[in-house]
Amino acid sequence: MPRIAGIDIPLDKQIRISLRYIYGVGPVNAMVILKEANIDPLKKARELNEDEVGRIVGIIDRSYPVEGALRRQIQQNIQRLKDIQSYRGSRHRRSLPARGQRTRSNARTRKGPRKTVAGKKGVKELHG
Repeated sequence: MPRIAGIDIPLDKQIRISLRYIYGVGPVNAMVILKEANIDPLKKARELNEDEVGRIVGIIDRSYPVEGALRRQIQQNIQRLKDIQSYRGSRHRRSLPARGQRTRSNARTRKGPRKTVAGKKGVKELHG
């Protein structure tokens, strides 16, 4: 099984699809990498020889932050926003959406399950 950027990629799929299993490589980056490596995107991953795998690995190592390095970079960017006390950093700190979405309704993914707050009981007053 070819290991590209330290990741086992699926062998049964076309290489343009298999490369997307690497964190940080999407559809566009996969096609750019394959074009630069001069490899047919429709070729199955198991049909690649060592030379082709080596070219792909070289391009990814040289040009793209992937996997652990990319995750670390994203975390450092978020930490920087928190440290400089920007608005976006404060949204990250409070686990709320950072890109202007509404939170009165929705935003459940960021906010987590509902926390029910006990409201006042409706006490009917007698007017006499």
